[in-house]
Amino acid sequence: MNPHDPCRRSLLAAGAGALLVPVGASAAAAHPTTAHHTGAHPTTGRVDNTAETAAEPDAFDSLRARAAALSTGGAIDPADPVFHAALSALDTAAQAQWSALDRTTGRTALWPDLAPVEAAGNMGQSYGRLLTLATAWSTPGSAFHGDEALAGAVVDALAFLNDRAYHPGRPEAGNWWFWEIGAPRNLMDVCVLLYDRIPAERLAAYCAAVDRFCPDPDRRTNSPSLSETGANRADKAAIVALRGIVGRSAAKLALARDGLSDTRDAGRNSLFKHVTSGDGFYADGSFVQHSYVAYTGTYGNVLLGRVAYLSALLAGSDWAVTDPGISVIHEAVERSFAAVTFDGLMMDAVRGRAVSRQREQDVNTGAGTTTNVLLLATGAPEEYAHRWRSVAKGWIRRNTQMPYLSLANIPALQRARAVLDDPDVPTAPVPVGHTVFADMDRVVHRRPGWALALSLSSKRIAAYEAGNGENLHGWYSGDGMTYLYDDDRTQFSDGFWPTVDPYRLPGTTVDTRHRDDAGTGAGTGTHRPPNAVAGGAVLRDRYGAAAMELVANGSTLRARKAWFCLDDGVVSLGAGITASDGRTVETVVENRNLHANGTGRLLVDGRHRRGTLGTPSQVPGARWAHLEGVGGYVFPDGADLHTLREERTGAWRDINTGADTGGSVDPLTRRYETLWLDHGVSPTAAQYAYVLLPGLGAAHTAAWALARPVRILANSPDVQAVQVRRLGLTAVHFWAAAEAGGVASDGPGTLLIQRRGDVIAVAVADPGRTVTTLSLELPWTVRGVVRADDTITLAPGRRPLLTVQVGGSRGHTHTAELF
Repeated sequence: MNPHDPCRRSLLAAGAGALLVPVGASAAAAHPTTAHHTGAHPTTGRVDNTAETAAEPDAFDSLRARAAALSTGGAIDPADPVFHAALSALDTAAQAQWSALDRTTGRTALWPDLAPVEAAGNMGQSYGRLLTLATAWSTPGSAFHGDEALAGAVVDALAFLNDRAYHPGRPEAGNWWFWEIGAPRNLMDVCVLLYDRIPAERLAAYCAAVDRFCPDPDRRTNSPSLSETGANRADKAAIVALRGIVGRSAAKLALARDGLSDTRDAGRNSLFKHVTSGDGFYADGSFVQHSYVAYTGTYGNVLLGRVAYLSALLAGSDWAVTDPGISVIHEAVERSFAAVTFDGLMMDAVRGRAVSRQREQDVNTGAGTTTNVLLLATGAPEEYAHRWRSVAKGWIRRNTQMPYLSLANIPALQRARAVLDDPDVPTAPVPVGHTVFADMDRVVHRRPGWALALSLSSKRIAAYEAGNGENLHGWYSGDGMTYLYDDDRTQFSDGFWPTVDPYRLPGTTVDTRHRDDAGTGAGTGTHRPPNAVAGGAVLRDRYGAAAMELVANGSTLRARKAWFCLDDGVVSLGAGITASDGRTVETVVENRNLHANGTGRLLVDGRHRRGTLGTPSQVPGARWAHLEGVGGYVFPDGADLHTLREERTGAWRDINTGADTGGSVDPLTRRYETLWLDHGVSPTAAQYAYVLLPGLGAAHTAAWALARPVRILANSPDVQAVQVRRLGLTAVHFWAAAEAGGVASDGPGTLLIQRRGDVIAVAVADPGRTVTTLSLELPWTVRGVVRADDTITLAPGRRPLLTVQVGGSRGHTHTAELF
């Protein structure tokens, strides 16, 4: 079992603020009362707090006022229409918690559904609900703003939780995350907002509890030999900073700031450096957490938000974040996040087990990214900040189906409106291009109007993560699943994960065996297959080739899969599909969410496939298909195509039973159109070939199938290759020494080569990371080199030889231009 945390955070709330109160200013600037607590609070642990009163006394009050403004937006105008929806949402949430809060003297829990309160999950969620109430009390325009009864009830509830559930005398039990991150973060936020209402001795007790369970950002309290990394370190740094503000501790504030850079361990786990293994941001834009999981959209997003929050919170103070390494985070905005954000949606391929969370879907996570980017921009160099605002403006403007302004909280709305109303901030255009995230086995291909993400896996990167009751049906999401993003912004957020057939995810080749729920026990775990090959190469940031060797979990199924990403579509090839378990093997071409009552027409070879709902059908020798509103599918060699339009019913609870992320039991019904290829029972050396043409109309799909502008050169267990003659482009994945399209390779690797006029552009990678040198013999006369990476050498001539030193490059692309 993986000992790491469940990453249960509200991404929209992370780093929420817009108004920054100058350090040294009166706390009254962001709080209705100004009484101060004085004196140092006792602490436990290794930190010496003898310097707690050494700093200017007003600095703590000013930082506390700033922290309050970061939570509420400060002195907003409640009559401003832009805040109406956010205020209404806050009031609705607060009313629900207020109505159900047990305020009797003999209570044993604060809310009936969170009993016993001593259980880690119930304790952690109780603090979260109190924060909702405290935020409503502190927010101008809320129906609960300044409500004395509510403030008193929250103060009493904090004391109840401290006495019963969260104090230094209790040992950690259950999930560590609630003790060391979830509870202390919410507790300190509530203390910031209700500081003047909480007795000094109680504040001291709450600080002591935090000092017990989250004394510093550097170590796991329940496992002191384990150093914190990535998002967990960033979370803890924010908690320690707030504890320093509430407890008036300069030492704690310094500890929080230094934790970001990991000064305790000479920067070993600094958040401000690129990593080459394990958790953190990689130079190619990848982000990994839990050692093996592609997690840009979840843990990476949390890290981004916490760094943005602390940068804004501590700016101008004695504890400002000044490490120049923060440029790693600045660069990640475009290198890591923009590449996997589609018009404000965070791609599910980089969200791990969070795809199973009902309240944390792609649009919510994407909105959190927008919020975090705009907050980070408030303190970043203008060369970065101006570009980020432009990118965020594009995200906000293009997603009209699920508008950001209807999702964001009040502080985020302030920043967003400033950007939207600023004529000097241009709206960034839709990005196009091809990105290979070699360090996390992900590929993203972006064209005007659509994008495709490939979720691959290997012995380096997990096929899926599950645990703590989350992602119970994620078995095949990393086996080459293809995520198509287009004009339907709700494809993956409209009940997709609880209702889709988890055995038929688009792009996957699967053994149809029964699977038990994954991740039902405590802790989290991953499945890493033993294959080496997963990844590919990119040419001119426009074209890509990727491959993955499938070694199925719990099955003898093996397959070699490749994808070739072009201007108007993606060619998918499979070869060597073999199994011996006596079960049917399928390759899923499409499994599209048509929503509640979808009626999009399916054509196969020009004929409307009306069919009976829920009854599969087969079309022998199909050449092409078209799904209205989605695009075309071409089968260059013909295929026995299976189709099924069905209604599927499921509930979020079916895929997530987590203590604080568990979904609703309410049934959802969605209609799906599924296209698949049946390789039969225990196939031997089966293969497939199909082309996905997103957004293409039926007539153009038929014309494409007839013209066959892309030629399949090879589709065998040794080599898979395509050629686009009009582009002068050949793309190949060599599984072994082989030849295709006149190009010969002496070993495994991925090649794209384009000849335009006298210039030949070449891109080469070794996604399996199994060889040191790759030699490629080219079919054209080459006289010399225009430009080349220093890892490439050329022996020119009529049969030129290109030698690429791929060893140590971790699957990244090597490029050259020849003449």
